[in-house]
Amino acid sequence: MERVRARDGATIALHSTGAGPGIVVVHGGGVTIDIYRRLATALADRFTVHLYNRRGRADAPPRSMPYTVDQEVDDLAAVLEHTGSGNVIGHSAGGFMALEAALRLPINRLALYDAAVSINGSFPMTWLAAAQAAARAGDTARSLAITTAGINSHTAAGRLPLGVRIAIIRAFMRTPIGRTMGELLPTALDESALILAHDGPATQWAGVSAEVLLACGADGPPYYVEQNTALARALPRARALTIPRSGHDAVSRAHPRIVGPLADFFAALGRASRR
Repeated sequence: MERVRARDGATIALHSTGAGPGIVVVHGGGVTIDIYRRLATALADRFTVHLYNRRGRADAPPRSMPYTVDQEVDDLAAVLEHTGSGNVIGHSAGGFMALEAALRLPINRLALYDAAVSINGSFPMTWLAAAQAAARAGDTARSLAITTAGINSHTAAGRLPLGVRIAIIRAFMRTPIGRTMGELLPTALDESALILAHDGPATQWAGVSAEVLLACGADGPPYYVEQNTALARALPRARALTIPRSGHDAVSRAHPRIVGPLADFFAALGRASRR
């Protein structure tokens, strides 16, 4: 593990594996880098994969209050500079942060999977106020049940009665990943508020000059397909890809059907990255 000095003087723990051109992973909300280790291992025979916990998670420094996109971009900038990489994978809320960063940083290639962006109201956010209220009241299970149903309203589980969903979430919170999601829920809700605050036309990201792969899963929320289509039209060097038999967690599961397109996308890195 290496230590990276952030622009505000904080220390970012960098976890790297593999050999070859560097790729930095910007992880999703409500989780840590632990669920991306399988992806890193799957790519490590061709690339050096760099993982770091974003602020307020595991071995990361505390996040700013208020929580800002600027701090996320500054931290990614420090990691990219330290590693000499200009290549990024962003997932979910991390995809939003990475896309924002690509407007400001020298990113060469950017692969997004289920990037949580909101294009003219496309990302469902009507649940956010109720989830925030439950969190403020200290009812984490209720807040998480509202959040997961709001994001996954396309599924049968997302349409279950609230009481049933809360009971399921209470059981889920007894698992390691469930405990982590419960602990990180306040940060995830603040991230959701940031995403909502940046709602607007896809053209707001038209200044991204990187090569961009906009991937999503065919079994995931349908709004990601619509958003990727809009982004592909707006970004000058972007293409959309829908991966069959894949849900929102496909990146962390690292099945060959998603690892293959990611590896192919970054295979043209050549000598652009130093490590």
